[in-house]
Amino acid sequence: MTTWLRIVLVVCAGVAVASPAGAQQQGPVRVTSDVSYELIGRWDVERLNKILTTDTPAFAGITVSYTPAINAVRLYRVSYASVIPERSNKPIAATGLLAIPDTGATSFPLLSYQHGTVYGKQEVPSFPEQSPETQLMLAQFAGQGAIVIGADYFGMGTSTEPEGYMVKASHQQATTDMLTASRAVLDHLKLTTTKLLLAGWSQGGFVTMAMLEKLEHDGVPVTAAATASAPLDVGVALNGFLSFPRRNDASWVNSLFILSAFSFENYYGVPGLARSLINDDVYEAARKAYERQPYTAADVPTDLHKLIRPAYFDPQFFAASAYGRLVASTTAYRWVIKTPVRNYFGESDEAISVGLGRLAMTYQRAMGDGNQQVEAVSTGRTTHRGTFATAVPQWKVWFGGM
Repeated sequence: MTTWLRIVLVVCAGVAVASPAGAQQQGPVRVTSDVSYELIGRWDVERLNKILTTDTPAFAGITVSYTPAINAVRLYRVSYASVIPERSNKPIAATGLLAIPDTGATSFPLLSYQHGTVYGKQEVPSFPEQSPETQLMLAQFAGQGAIVIGADYFGMGTSTEPEGYMVKASHQQATTDMLTASRAVLDHLKLTTTKLLLAGWSQGGFVTMAMLEKLEHDGVPVTAAATASAPLDVGVALNGFLSFPRRNDASWVNSLFILSAFSFENYYGVPGLARSLINDDVYEAARKAYERQPYTAADVPTDLHKLIRPAYFDPQFFAASAYGRLVASTTAYRWVIKTPVRNYFGESDEAISVGLGRLAMTYQRAMGDGNQQVEAVSTGRTTHRGTFATAVPQWKVWFGGM
């Protein structure tokens, strides 16, 4: 039986305890000059279990057995101040989700979930109605007695900045500051946490490992971290699409080039970077897609040869270009990892190759006799979404045994 399940059962077996302080508040509650929170909803057990049995299979295209939810969850949007490291620590207002099990307990495990690539500005944790992946995490973890938090990356949620897609230091800043802000809110609610767990899918898998790198550097203990379909080396991922395409490569990988090119231009301060990569006749449509302006999807080609300038299909040109150099530096596995990590990968994933899914383990175990802290775990012949759906209950079992 997992730690958080034991907590819930103990509380349910005893005398009922009042919900956390502030659970019924109306409007934002200010905790510090930089942090406030607001109740945005309460999802009951019935809704959480519908997510597990109906909504997630529809989203992922695969039926997976999950542990049923046993408690309701209160949802809060946390607003906090942060800074953009790549832009001389320019101040930014950021948001994220804090989900607290409605059990009456006062101490919980804490899971920080990092979301994957999304195309809607509000398809992020603090707008959980619009985020199927967040819904699954709430149903499987918060519904079993764990606090779940999730940062809306810079430029997403209510942020007014442009998106910082795969901009590593900004991802680290957003997630670690969200962790700090959440702990301030929990302290205000007189709640405590036990173990800290990290998890993320797709882009969020990269962000999870980047967050872990910063937390380890800062001396913040992490019990374990897990990812699914994580592009931990963006250069490996993009070179694969350009130079070694697979038959099952996703049609939507065009968005990876678009979002990263415009984000790198904005955050690293390289004027014209996106235009240097993207063909002139589709540049405006690509820009509108990045900025979430109205555009016609058919105007953004899925054929990379129609989207990207021919020179970038030469690996040497790509590596020497300004965009290629930034891509090559975007990694989240190249340090001596101390925390137990599991990277889950699918053998039919249309975005992440098997080699990329196993890359962090291969790198860590190449050191002398091998760093055994990182393990790559196959979910079988699963797609990108199927890998996530399959990995989540495996994360839960593994985390519960830590």
